[in-house]
Amino acid sequence: MLFDGKLMSGAFRPLVTLKWSNGYLIVLRLMIGLLLVLLIVLFWLLRQNERDEQRLKLIADVLWLEQSINFHLEGTAENLRQLSNELPEEENKQALLYLRGGHLLKNNPDILQIVWVNEAGSIRESVPTDGLFRLEGEGNAEEDRNMDMARKLGKSVFTDTYSTPDGAQFEIYSPIFDNGRYRGALIGVVSLNALLRNSVPWWFVEKYQVRILDDEGKVLASRSRLNGADTTIDYAIPLDPPGFGIQIRVDAYRSHSNSTQNTLTAAVIVLAAAVLFSLQVMRRHIQRRIDAEQAHRSEHLFRKAMEDSLMVGMRARDLNGKVTYVNSAFCQMLGFGEEELLGAHLPLPYWAPEEMERTRQIYDIVIAGEAPRKSIEVRLMRKDGKRIDVLVYEAPLIDADGQHTGWMASFVDVTARRQAEELARQQQEKLQATSRLVTMGELASTLAHELNQPLAAIASYTTGCLNRLESGRFAMEEMKGVLVKLGVQTQRAGRIIRRIHDFVRKSEPRLSPCNLIDVVEDSIGLIEPATKLAHVRIEREYLIDPPTLMGDAVMIEQVLLNLMRNALEAMSMEPIPLEKKRLTVRIDQARDQVRISIVDRGTGIPREIQDKLFTPFFSTKPDGMGMGLNICRSIIEFHGGRLWIEDNPEGGAILTISLPITQP
Repeated sequence: MLFDGKLMSGAFRPLVTLKWSNGYLIVLRLMIGLLLVLLIVLFWLLRQNERDEQRLKLIADVLWLEQSINFHLEGTAENLRQLSNELPEEENKQALLYLRGGHLLKNNPDILQIVWVNEAGSIRESVPTDGLFRLEGEGNAEEDRNMDMARKLGKSVFTDTYSTPDGAQFEIYSPIFDNGRYRGALIGVVSLNALLRNSVPWWFVEKYQVRILDDEGKVLASRSRLNGADTTIDYAIPLDPPGFGIQIRVDAYRSHSNSTQNTLTAAVIVLAAAVLFSLQVMRRHIQRRIDAEQAHRSEHLFRKAMEDSLMVGMRARDLNGKVTYVNSAFCQMLGFGEEELLGAHLPLPYWAPEEMERTRQIYDIVIAGEAPRKSIEVRLMRKDGKRIDVLVYEAPLIDADGQHTGWMASFVDVTARRQAEELARQQQEKLQATSRLVTMGELASTLAHELNQPLAAIASYTTGCLNRLESGRFAMEEMKGVLVKLGVQTQRAGRIIRRIHDFVRKSEPRLSPCNLIDVVEDSIGLIEPATKLAHVRIEREYLIDPPTLMGDAVMIEQVLLNLMRNALEAMSMEPIPLEKKRLTVRIDQARDQVRISIVDRGTGIPREIQDKLFTPFFSTKPDGMGMGLNICRSIIEFHGGRLWIEDNPEGGAILTISLPITQP
């Protein structure tokens, strides 16, 4: 399916909508979640505020209760003091004690008994007369200490608490003085349980549990609506009088939850949960609606990202040749803007004028449905007029209904590669020419010696002819024979010079029909003077009459000369018997290949070196450059052949060239 510029520019709208929808739902969720958190915090703050208010109310009530008990005990102590002051003045002391004491017991139920003791601590009278007083008998140390303190202080004294079967009690000692003389004391016995019953009102125990504790935390008296009820907060304050580490502790009951508040909180939570559920349902509904768009968008973005990540230009056109799609790489490759190419008709603006006819032929082939599967190399023109070489791959465009709607082409810019290949080719030619010059330089002395022979013969024949002509004694037949020999030597020298010239001259690689035997013989002719000096015998084994091949004779000659020179050097490295100094040049055929083998009887090449022998700059010679065999392999591969090395079973090495048989 094709995407034009408008579709591509609008393809991201669903993505924006989806992001907005997801963001909107996320914001709503966060807001509702924040609302729930705020409600919980508010509920907690209300509970804390209620708890603080309850504690403040508790403290105020405890202070009120403690003050009320203090007033009550102080009033009781004051009544005893008044009675103790009236007893010495009254004649009927017993009647006064019964009258006033009974009235005091009636108005203060917490007082269990009033006892009158003399200065020796003996009980004179008590109201009521039942034996409740704990200090019965004389000589009690605790009683003596309390009476002595009351006498010395001259006022009422509160004693420490003590336990009885009826509960904890304490006593109030009020001293009796007659004209300044100590006459005993009135003792009021107070029950703590009764004190709490009479001092703590009913409404107080509806909210609190009241306990009186000693200095060790032991419960002396308690009053509550429900024993063992759960409490949330408490407050304790010292109870003085009677003192001695006694404290009153009040615990607040756990209050019942506010049903209205709980109902409202539960309703808010339920409503928030319903909103969250509604948002989730709405999100699923939106998700179902955009699933198809999401799949389509993902596929398009995947294709777009894949196209943008490649440096390959993409161009689509319909069946009429109108351009319907180009990617950014194609625009950058040709320097045109997308708006300049979309909708363009033939001839397209990037067709090179000099290639117009060929480009139109390729276009017609593609439109006819005969586009080759392999690439087509064409030359296009950039907007700035610069030419570029590209490889074009064409493929049909099929829509969702299976209809052929156009063609999609991919373009690979190979301009830089072609320039690099041309530069490499030129460098290779320079290396080959240099190699030939180096080879010729190494053979210069032997070639000079070889050339000296025909030149010396020419000079000798010329001198003889001149001498005969000057003497006037010569025969025409004799002179004719000499001149024929002179011509033969001249041709020999000319062939040597021409061979050297052809070998060293710089020329472009040119494939032309060449006779393999002639190429081999020319190579042997160049190396033969060197073989004579090295006392190496050249053997020819032409097992077939090779056909005429398509190749560059000079380049093949360079390879053969380099291989034969290496073979001579291998047989010169160590002393070898003369009968074994043989250099064999063998020509045979294997299927559709012609093979030329250079066989020497030298020291051979180790296996670990054979794999590196054709590597650039690797050489086994101390002064070698390591480029000779690499150039030889490049030349043979240029001709579509192979070059490899093998061990010679008779000693030495075999370098084999395999060339394909191609008829001119």
